[in-house]
Amino acid sequence: MIYTVTLNPAVDKTVYVDNFALDTVNRCREVRTDAGGKGINVSKTIKASFNGKSCAVAILGGAAGSSIKHALDSADIENLVFENEGETRTNTKIVDLVKKTYTDVNEPGAPVNKELLASALAQTVQALQPNDIVVFSGSLPRGAAADTYADWIRTCKDAGARTVLDADGDAMCAGIEAAPFLAKPNEVELGRIVGRKLSTDEEIIKAARTLLDKGVEQVMVSMGGEGAIFVSTDATFRIHSPKAKVVSTVGAGDSVVAALVFALDQQKTTEEAIRLAMATGPATVMQPGSKPANPADIERFLDLVEITEP
Repeated sequence: MIYTVTLNPAVDKTVYVDNFALDTVNRCREVRTDAGGKGINVSKTIKASFNGKSCAVAILGGAAGSSIKHALDSADIENLVFENEGETRTNTKIVDLVKKTYTDVNEPGAPVNKELLASALAQTVQALQPNDIVVFSGSLPRGAAADTYADWIRTCKDAGARTVLDADGDAMCAGIEAAPFLAKPNEVELGRIVGRKLSTDEEIIKAARTLLDKGVEQVMVSMGGEGAIFVSTDATFRIHSPKAKVVSTVGAGDSVVAALVFALDQQKTTEEAIRLAMATGPATVMQPGSKPANPADIERFLDLVEITEP
């Protein structure tokens, strides 16, 4: 089973406008809302794009939290929800259809306390079976220490699970020290981890290998339109993904994680997992809001993914 952990989920509100401008009234052409948060996006993609199964672990509160719970249930996504007193946040995405710009305005989210986090961890670990996969994604809520993911990773590893980390800032840096099975930073986040700016493929590969030295087994460095670099204990790949017409970038990185862990759970080869991931990313940006990729688009992109050994 794949578990996705979203401690700071959100309702994603996407607003489409023409020629978005500051200091004036902007009129939107369309508005859509989706259940969001990085881990929840992973679960959505596993279900909608691959017809796979996962359990979405999330802390939810208020009317917004109830709407996310309802969306998960309606999509037939198993979930383990922990109720918080505060209101789950709403993140607003402003998409300018003319200028092709994408602006995010993310709320901080309701604070959580140590007791709620401890209860969520205990019940999640209780559900785990050996070789289950646990994905930790996104920002931490207020009240959660920077080493929260690190604590969860260590505890889940002790229960026999394989762990995946996709975060940023202090949460990512601390989490890496717990040696997750797979880490997915982008090149900027990887630079923060190693303490220097990374400008070339060679620098990125060298930095990724320092994570292997810490016990991480696989590192997927996403590079936006430039593709990705994958480094593991026995392989290094440079990947170029096919180009796609961008409708929304929300959830694109999460879809890459979804493909990687789905392939891992299905015991696909490393190259098969990478190819699926890098076909799913561009297929996802073709969808509005944080809607998962169409399986037909993923299939069409599979043969267009270029994988080389640098």
